[in-house]
Amino acid sequence: MAKNNTKGFPLTHVLGFIMSLVLTFAALGVALKTNLPFKTILWIIGSLAVIQAALQLYMFMHMNEGEDGKSQVINVIYGFFIAIVTVAGSIWVMSFGM
Repeated sequence: MAKNNTKGFPLTHVLGFIMSLVLTFAALGVALKTNLPFKTILWIIGSLAVIQAALQLYMFMHMNEGEDGKSQVINVIYGFFIAIVTVAGSIWVMSFGM
């Protein structure tokens, strides 16, 4: 079933952009304006980054659209897997010199 491609105002994109800015400034505020322990600040910033990444996948990359939503989710999971393998393999090689 084809969706209607209207050329109206991109309200969802504007809302996604504003929410991304709010999350970014929240992370900045936590980093600069709080006296929390360093590890806590890192956990908060990391959590906000994961939330922002999910928001951007949903709002800008249109994860909920398309003929088959499952294939998009599988592609994103595969991308995360490749990123984790690349980072873990790089750390392993640099740590043990293999």
